[in-house]
Amino acid sequence: VSEDEIEAARKSWDSCNVQTAKPRVHPVLPKEGEKNILITSALPYVNNVPHLGNIIGCVLSADVFSRYCRLRGWNVLYICGTDEYGTATETKAAQEGVTPKEICDKYHKIHSEVYEWFSIGFDYFGRTTTECQTKIAQDIFWHLHRNNHLIKQTVEQLYCGRCERFLADRFVEGTCPLCAFEDARGDQCDKCGKLINAVELKSPKCKMCSDTPAIRTSEHLFVDLSKLEPKLRRCLQESFKGEGWSNNAKTITETWLRDGLKPRCITRDLKWGTPVPLEGFTDKVFYVWFDAPIGYLSITANYTDKWELWWKNPKNVQLYNFMAKDNVPFHSVVFPSCLLGTDDEYTIVNHLNATEYLNYEEGKFSKSRGVGVFGDHASKTNIDSDIWRFYLLSMRPEGQDTHFSWSDFLLKNNSELLNNLGNFINRSLKFVSNAYGGVVPDPVLNNTDLELLALVNRELKDYVTDMDKLKIRDNLRRILSISRLGNQYLQENQPWKLIKGSNDDKSRASTVTSIAANLSCLLCILIHPYMPQTSSIIQDQLNLRGGYLIPDAITRMLPSGHKINKPSPLFRKLEEAEIEEYKAKYRGREDGKKEVAKVEVGDCKGLEEEVLKQGNLVRELKTAKAEKLEIEREVSKLLELKKKLSLLKGEEPVQKKKGKKKKK
Repeated sequence: VSEDEIEAARKSWDSCNVQTAKPRVHPVLPKEGEKNILITSALPYVNNVPHLGNIIGCVLSADVFSRYCRLRGWNVLYICGTDEYGTATETKAAQEGVTPKEICDKYHKIHSEVYEWFSIGFDYFGRTTTECQTKIAQDIFWHLHRNNHLIKQTVEQLYCGRCERFLADRFVEGTCPLCAFEDARGDQCDKCGKLINAVELKSPKCKMCSDTPAIRTSEHLFVDLSKLEPKLRRCLQESFKGEGWSNNAKTITETWLRDGLKPRCITRDLKWGTPVPLEGFTDKVFYVWFDAPIGYLSITANYTDKWELWWKNPKNVQLYNFMAKDNVPFHSVVFPSCLLGTDDEYTIVNHLNATEYLNYEEGKFSKSRGVGVFGDHASKTNIDSDIWRFYLLSMRPEGQDTHFSWSDFLLKNNSELLNNLGNFINRSLKFVSNAYGGVVPDPVLNNTDLELLALVNRELKDYVTDMDKLKIRDNLRRILSISRLGNQYLQENQPWKLIKGSNDDKSRASTVTSIAANLSCLLCILIHPYMPQTSSIIQDQLNLRGGYLIPDAITRMLPSGHKINKPSPLFRKLEEAEIEEYKAKYRGREDGKKEVAKVEVGDCKGLEEEVLKQGNLVRELKTAKAEKLEIEREVSKLLELKKKLSLLKGEEPVQKKKGKKKKK
């Protein structure tokens, strides 16, 4: 720690410069001279209950950032809602024997309840089946039409004679032309992951009646992206300067541009959707990927009639999009191109942050097979929503796919939350309560104290830097590092012993106690984006009124004489028996396991690549001298992958070598 850092720590501590957040007044509108942040997370489909991967991929990540922005004192609006039009909804309605509207009403309610339980703090959570959606989507369409950015093309489609209709992608199933998987959909094969056209399927079947469809032609409207490409490139060149673009989002976007943009169909032969208003096409609806992103605009319009102050204000508004990687091209290429093609001054994405995939244990989430934890499952466990939030955010798949693991869940809760963060805050406040009657004592800092504060300031500075760049997962380390520093500080100084000694010792105990209490206050602020309910509990124990903003450096937020309330433990220990029960409950049915096994047999090559990739990660962590727990966790994953590979090859699993006993 340098002398400059120590002097800066002294000044910030003595300044007692505490700022509180302004009360939020709805509707939130952009303000001149302020930093105006517009946040959207990908609109979830209403054809199913969201699983943990869906939740971390968009709404939870966006929620963390929106809460952080408010802690910086910025003017923020967070918009989301359910995506309710399209094939997926029609398919689900047909399966359940109800109308598409009834499906939308049912699942909109389920999604709302799930997100509320996870403490997702939307400013407004709407839906796309509204008059505003029709009005705005058709207005954008007419602008594109008048500006000659639409073309007509005849395309081949599958038509079911029994159902008397063209079959959209998900209404068709058949054999994949690439890998011969027998249950491929009309838009994608779940086994090889390749995108396909329904007419390419071998032995196609109508999903509703199982009849073999015929190929017919149908005329559709396309937006000519090739004409809009120069304008899009100029826009993205500026947008890419934003710190919030994830590497995969940039790479996917650049790949689309590298290959050259082509006309893209924006209409479908469906009944359930925003109607196309052009004569000759009024029996069609807009394709979901033209229509759905416009939902951000229409949902904002349902929130406030002054929605254009957000969406037609690119000079004063910064737009952040959160999503999984498969949604990227529609938000970085198709949607911006359509907005640019109107020649209106629309707010175009400035920061696009995409996650990889979160898988479940060693497989994928599957509602039909009962594999994995879905949003409505989490609320039925005895585990608080903040613990779920913490674990999901600690596993946020920022650079590569990650796996939800029950054993890792237990480890993180008991070691990082209970023994580190919770232990420090509880022992700090408990000592204030027991030794000082709940009154924060007067501190007299020495150089050792200032060195601690300087180290905390380093972590605080990195916390802000990382969050600005949307490094949400890694930033949890900053919080845990501060509480770890606090635990070490208490252990080295042992105020519970000092308070029984001389007057100098008692003065020293007061200083250590005051600093520990103020560190707890800082942690209360920093964990708010990640664990808002826990932050609220700590705030109540600290007897704070009004939300504090994130300070530039740690200062005396709890002055001498401040009275705290009675503290209590923040977290509980998770027992192995409880975790094993959940693990068994969400493992899936036996027939589901057989189905997975049938697909995976012989697929050693992909698993070998995973083993190699995981081995490289372990070596990198060891070289970088990462934390022991993190290394152990990744080594455990590596051993599990090797075991699985051995079983696939019909070999005996490799046993971990035991050290040789020393000779006496």
